[in-house]
Amino acid sequence: MTTVAVPQLSVRDLEPEANLAAIADRTNALPGRVDVALFPEYAFTGFVADERVENAALDRDGPEVERLREIAARNGLDVLAGYVERGRDGLYNAAAYVRSDGAATVYRKRHLWGGEREVLQPGDERVTIETPVGRTGLLTCYDLNFVGDSASFARERIDALFVLGAWPATHAENWRLLLRARALDGVRWVVGAGRTGRRTVPDAPRTEYAGRSAVVRPDGTVYAALNRGERDLVVDVDRATLAEHRSFIPVLDG
Repeated sequence: MTTVAVPQLSVRDLEPEANLAAIADRTNALPGRVDVALFPEYAFTGFVADERVENAALDRDGPEVERLREIAARNGLDVLAGYVERGRDGLYNAAAYVRSDGAATVYRKRHLWGGEREVLQPGDERVTIETPVGRTGLLTCYDLNFVGDSASFARERIDALFVLGAWPATHAENWRLLLRARALDGVRWVVGAGRTGRRTVPDAPRTEYAGRSAVVRPDGTVYAALNRGERDLVVDVDRATLAEHRSFIPVLDG
């Protein structure tokens, strides 16, 4: 049995230190049995589609990610969190998966949405990693819409998808629908970590976020979910359930 947590978070845009403190506090407060915790898209940095985002961007080997390593090690769990990454050739929407032993893997969002295209570069690699849930693919928000990516992960026979999102509240049902669809596509667990709260940065569009973090079973049904509150979703998942559904829905057998 593996325990997954999603501490649903209201992010403070362009304030990495405040967000890192919130990530630390929420992780420290999780039950000791948790194996992996997922925080939403841009959990470290927030985001605005103008030059201000560059001042909030982080280096993947910088002190903020090092502190995430310390948080993971101190609590004996893995942590996945999103941020704006400063790369050699531009800025990226990135997600760092940090293991309790300090090893880290970074995924860069491949499909940019709206204003992201004005200030960020798209990633160019799909990323799969070993997690306590099994072989796991990483996606960020709008990536969910691309069935070709889901099919690629299905060919790899991954056991789970971890999805970080900052979905607008006006389209909350689409977020939940796509999480369910991607679970059923490859008969796998899907864990979606959604941002909640609102963006209130001066001279930037005011946005309400959906929250609605969820864990979806391999048959596409919602196993556990939140609405918009800043709460922790803590769920036990197991390989027996995965095997049962793959036997009943043998789409991976061709």
